[in-house]
Amino acid sequence: MRAAIVGLTCVLAVPAGADGLERFGTTMKYALPLAAAVCAADQDRLEDFAVRGALQAAVVLGLKAVFDGSPLGTRPTGEGRGFPSGHSAAAGFGAADLAGKCWEDDPALGAAAYGAAGLTAFSRVQAGEHTADQALAGALIGISFGAASFGIGSEGAAISVGLRF
Repeated sequence: MRAAIVGLTCVLAVPAGADGLERFGTTMKYALPLAAAVCAADQDRLEDFAVRGALQAAVVLGLKAVFDGSPLGTRPTGEGRGFPSGHSAAAGFGAADLAGKCWEDDPALGAAAYGAAGLTAFSRVQAGEHTADQALAGALIGISFGAASFGIGSEGAAISVGLRF
């Protein structure tokens, strides 16, 4: 199963088009959570994963609405709804779930997942869609929900960040 998840993530990550970094970031927004969902289903924890993912998305969308029109919520392009970065949040969520729950015994894979999430955040800044603060806030929100476990379908709640040495 681990090989299938890594393979799926790598295939989806192949950049194409004019701006490979921006495309990579957009692909990781979907690929990392998708790979984590496949793992969650395999480990019989899909319900907990889905609740955490939905809450993460609700927090991001709620903050975008609250800060819309404020200096913090203004994108570098001048448009609103920039705080926090949804791409960074989704990628961070998938990376933290993979590193902490699927690949906890393989720090190299966890580091690769976090690296892909970091590149996603960087791609949003590089594309001029977000400030560094907006991208960092999104990544931290995503990582927090990805590392958590609400205990749905199991015996207890926990937080697992991964990359144990």
